[in-house]
Amino acid sequence: MAEDVFVSSRRRGRFIRYAPLVLWMGVVFFLSSNQGSMAETSQFIRPIIEFFFPSASPDTFLIVHAFIRKTAHFTEYGLLAVFAARAFFGSSRPFLNRYWYAASILLVLLIAVIDETNQSTEVSRTSSGWDVLLDLFGGIAAICTLWIAKNRWPVKRILQNHHHHGA
Repeated sequence: MAEDVFVSSRRRGRFIRYAPLVLWMGVVFFLSSNQGSMAETSQFIRPIIEFFFPSASPDTFLIVHAFIRKTAHFTEYGLLAVFAARAFFGSSRPFLNRYWYAASILLVLLIAVIDETNQSTEVSRTSSGWDVLLDLFGGIAAICTLWIAKNRWPVKRILQNHHHHGA
């Protein structure tokens, strides 16, 4: 009976750590579909840009829209790295526990490559190696921030969510 509670507790901890990562990976892949194309995002970005810059030229709109999209790439993969770090830190798997930062960055790279490969098959999307680098940089920036925070701050709760639960 006590062992069943322990196993159940480990599974619950694993689910709590990995569910946000898996859900965010779903968001990333959804955004790499036609739904995340420039034509689709301009439907809600254009009114915002026009509100703040009513006299913006079409060229200015394209530049601002592209900047917003590239910033979104950086942020999207930064969040992916944070969710991966949260899942891997404290894992019962020795590699993931010890090298949570490297495993998180490798996952970001893998997802970025899959994402861009997927986009290359979509008619409404373009694929770019530069986007993979931007995605990777977003993940690295997030992991570096977490690593610095973990090693500098006396309260290490950023990553330690149910540290005693298994991977």
